[in-house]
Amino acid sequence: MQTVNLGNSGLRVSRLSIGTGTVGGGGRSNQTKLGLKGFVDLLCFAHDLGVRFWDAADAYGSHSYIKETLKYLDRSSVVITSKTTSRTKKEVMRDVKRFLKEIGSDYVDIVLLHCLTQHDWTARYPDAMEALAECKEQGLIRAHGVSCHDYGAFQTAAMTKWVEVVLARINYAGVSMDASPADVIRTMEQMAAFGKGIYGMKVFGEGKLAKQDGPRQGIEFVMGLPCVHAMTIGMESRREVEENVAIVDELSDC
Repeated sequence: MQTVNLGNSGLRVSRLSIGTGTVGGGGRSNQTKLGLKGFVDLLCFAHDLGVRFWDAADAYGSHSYIKETLKYLDRSSVVITSKTTSRTKKEVMRDVKRFLKEIGSDYVDIVLLHCLTQHDWTARYPDAMEALAECKEQGLIRAHGVSCHDYGAFQTAAMTKWVEVVLARINYAGVSMDASPADVIRTMEQMAAFGKGIYGMKVFGEGKLAKQDGPRQGIEFVMGLPCVHAMTIGMESRREVEENVAIVDELSDC
């Protein structure tokens, strides 16, 4: 699979990431419901097809599954994201150190402040930002950033130098997004111009668009945006992985 630079983060990722948090929360998701063997097999299968970018989070309960998968793979062959909902320096530092144990790695490639919903989040959570900056200095993480569930928070992320990576809600129909596709794209173009790495989520509008129009339209729309470097899709079966990988590979060759 084609790989690209994730902005100026210093990370190189596959265009397609496998999400681990479909209907995620409370320490579980549709992926973890596959069971340890089922989910590990799916991650290895996706890895064999070139999906070397894994999107995890503390809230999804997927860390232990990643740890088991890494027993069979070269750690350096994958880029792993996790996310924290903690907002104080002490809690964020504690989370990152716990993530390392749960994932079974000396580092996490990307850690995001998860689910920001206020436009003034930089004023509210400077200690959390400082904690992730210190984790990067210590080599515990390689890049830090945000996932937003509010357009004001998203706009603030575009203008905040500290933000290196953004997980952005984007699809052609505006389903489960922070604003209209036009507004979100305009803000992502600003982010990309500042060198931020951007990868998209909700590409299928939480599955609604894939059921309605099939997966190709959603993938093609996001891949047609130069400001978006990669996308994460919460795949749950080998069939879904094969189908999405085939679409991404075909569009990459165009």
